[in-house]
Amino acid sequence: MPEGPEPDWLFEAGAQRTALPYSFVIGPDGEFGLEAGKWVALHASVEGWVEALALADHARRCAVTTTMLQGAAVNDLELDGFEAVPEVAGLADTWWRGSDSLIAVYRGEAEVMEAPRCGTATIYAGLDAWGLRGLDDISAPSK
Repeated sequence: MPEGPEPDWLFEAGAQRTALPYSFVIGPDGEFGLEAGKWVALHASVEGWVEALALADHARRCAVTTTMLQGAAVNDLELDGFEAVPEVAGLADTWWRGSDSLIAVYRGEAEVMEAPRCGTATIYAGLDAWGLRGLDDISAPSK
């Protein structure tokens, strides 16, 4: 059932499996996001959200090191020299590709909860061409 108020109806994106202070929802223009009395779009499409999940799994498997940042450290993260990963259609949650790393920046939960300390970033480092691009670079087989 759609949830209001009109005209910005939201549709719940499946039943929750854990207790969370927000719901995952699909927005009025097909965005995927969070709702907790306030609507925050994470990705411009459901497909972007699925791509982000797949990229997180891929990066986790391929990275030599994984570093997690929280709160103010997320805002201090230097992304010069990185390119946005367009497949994730990131809005509040984005992905960035560098020369040997992928960075996931999650600001949506912090925004919907109005709690900047809830922002997180995960840096997947030590990636080769396969780790960075997967099948986009089939000339570099996996390890």
